[in-house]
Amino acid sequence: MNNLVIIQRRIEAERRKLNEMETIYGLLHPKVIKQSMKLDELINEYTREESLHSSPFEC
Repeated sequence: MNNLVIIQRRIEAERRKLNEMETIYGLLHPKVIKQSMKLDELINEYTREESLHSSPFEC
């Protein structure tokens, strides 16, 4: 399994967790904000990894 797929699955799991936490605690709770930041980092990691594997000449 390649790295992009692994990161994508982690993103999906963390997004589900964020949605559950938001329902329990509300949007502005520190736990929810921390989870959102964790999700952002994974999305950034995915974007970096994706850019390493894409050709600069692809359309």
